[in-house]
Amino acid sequence: MTATTLRFRHRHLLGIEGLSREEITLLLDLSQAYVDQNRRADKKLSTLRGRTVINLFFETSTRTRTSFELAGKRLGADVINMSVQTSSIKKGETLIDTAMTLNAMRPDILVVRHPDSGAVNLLSQKLDCAVINGGDGSHEHPTQALLDALTIRRRRGGLEGLTVAICGDILHSRVARSNIHLLAIMGARVRLIGPPTLMPSCIDRLGVEVFHDMKRGLAGSDIVMMLRLQTERMQGSFVPSIREYFRFFGLDYEKLKSAKPDALIMHPGPMNRGVEIDSELADDIDRSLIREQVEMGVAVRMACLDTLARTDAGNEAGS
Repeated sequence: MTATTLRFRHRHLLGIEGLSREEITLLLDLSQAYVDQNRRADKKLSTLRGRTVINLFFETSTRTRTSFELAGKRLGADVINMSVQTSSIKKGETLIDTAMTLNAMRPDILVVRHPDSGAVNLLSQKLDCAVINGGDGSHEHPTQALLDALTIRRRRGGLEGLTVAICGDILHSRVARSNIHLLAIMGARVRLIGPPTLMPSCIDRLGVEVFHDMKRGLAGSDIVMMLRLQTERMQGSFVPSIREYFRFFGLDYEKLKSAKPDALIMHPGPMNRGVEIDSELADDIDRSLIREQVEMGVAVRMACLDTLARTDAGNEAGS
């Protein structure tokens, strides 16, 4: 594993943008090893024994925070979950003050989720430890894209040459942005499908194809990745009604017929059943990878914690 991390040249994991194909592959290969480890009776390792991981989530989260907590504990780290709702941050402490406070605690890795794009990057500039972006605003969510890539790779053998359709609320989705970067780097073809009101302007500059019709967009797709409507980020009316949205952009068996016969379904969660995806299709064990995505999340986050802990130790040794 030492040789692996020596080729990972980043102290932090703030986004997929800026990573090389080799670095993504290294993280996915290490994640695969942790999938096997997590399926053993004895799941705990001592890789990060003596290290401290702090989860600092300014937004509520179940899957991401829990999987990072599990990942840290399975690697033998001391894991602390900071509750923002009861912390000094709620009493008026600035992000810079928080960084200074955390720095004094000398953590080794900080995992941050924040509602504002760029906030995690700002924290990384003020801290002496490694920082992982657990999702910042509508900017990036790198570990979600990595776990999606691992899920696809395990089923399809690779990513290059695949056609992946990402459907739904592209405008507010950090998951979409991280996946667009990763899939492009790894040689996949990316299509974005959604109503014009939920499509960022000039998004086609990222090398994607944009569709406003589900059947046309899904034609020939290998993977269909659905996104939830992020109503908490919407100010104003972006869709006429939930019923109308599902009629035109909700995935069901009829619309899925436009994709390849063996096309697989993904969703980063949490799902709005009957809004962006039909409930029966979401639970179809032959077509849906949604449960597998959750399992891959722990393995990917173990790989990221392991890699950054070793890279950071290497940086300290060299300084």
